[in-house]
Amino acid sequence: MKTRRYIAAAATGAILLAASARADSSAFVALEGGTFTMGSNDHYREEATEREVTVSPFLIKKTEVTNAEFRAFVEATGYVTTAERDLDPNENPNLPEELLRAGSMVFAQPPGKVDLSDFRVWWRYVPGANWRQPEGPGSSIDGKDDHPVVQISPQDARAYAEWAGGRLPTEAEWEFAARGGFDGAEYTWGDGYDPSQGWKANTWQGLFPSVDTKEDGHHGSAPVGSYPPNAYGLYDMAGNVWEHVSDWWVPGHPSPASTDPDGPPEILAASFSHPDVGAMNVVKGGSWLCAPSYCLRYRPAARQNAERSLGTNHIGFRIVRDTPEH
Repeated sequence: MKTRRYIAAAATGAILLAASARADSSAFVALEGGTFTMGSNDHYREEATEREVTVSPFLIKKTEVTNAEFRAFVEATGYVTTAERDLDPNENPNLPEELLRAGSMVFAQPPGKVDLSDFRVWWRYVPGANWRQPEGPGSSIDGKDDHPVVQISPQDARAYAEWAGGRLPTEAEWEFAARGGFDGAEYTWGDGYDPSQGWKANTWQGLFPSVDTKEDGHHGSAPVGSYPPNAYGLYDMAGNVWEHVSDWWVPGHPSPASTDPDGPPEILAASFSHPDVGAMNVVKGGSWLCAPSYCLRYRPAARQNAERSLGTNHIGFRIVRDTPEH
């Protein structure tokens, strides 16, 4: 019943979106595409090596998808996110009972200095954590309609994108857009960053992960568009929350810049014999948890992996649409 309801609502949503395309167009920026230098040889090894990549024209949402926008999708379709579903113990016989319960990963700020080599010190699996309760039971998104939705898996993001008449960007499209025409520059705004001249992204200030001085005005996510846009008019392409893209994460290799959300055939084949390959997706852009002392990843070339079936309270997404010619 829920599946039929979702399909019907998605079809209705597509009709409504088509009818309101003119009004909705202001939420997107049209990019002509082109050839640019993807990756970086100067930072983390997963970004190397720099290479020329060409993308076709596309439309990209100016901001990350917000709580209010995701709520509209859920109310229209009855969609249930992965964080709100219990796992089948027969399909996951090796997981302890607490990890079978619906929930997600939540940042747990430690009280003092910790060993930075073990991220488990500041991450916890919290039953009951989901997009409505990002930090777990008792937390809320009340008053945060304009914040990016989090605790979203790639599956959830794709479902929203389809309903909204779009799709997740490829990593190449996302990076092209984030660079704002500054080919080869380190940041979305160009080279160099001096916060004394104004904060350009929502990131971590202080001793990560125990002390956030929140000099930029925020601890946790900020309302979308709180910082200046890049040269393409796109907000929060650096910091705030990581963003899902459609590319698979392939250990030891930079992105294949695939336009196929299921990944290249050779990766698909490998995933059946090697569960670690193809089990994760790429996320881009860094988040409010990024600090130069630990994670200087609020840059276009930066990339990390995220589990396909698990969300966190610092990962969201934005969507793209194909141009009529594509």
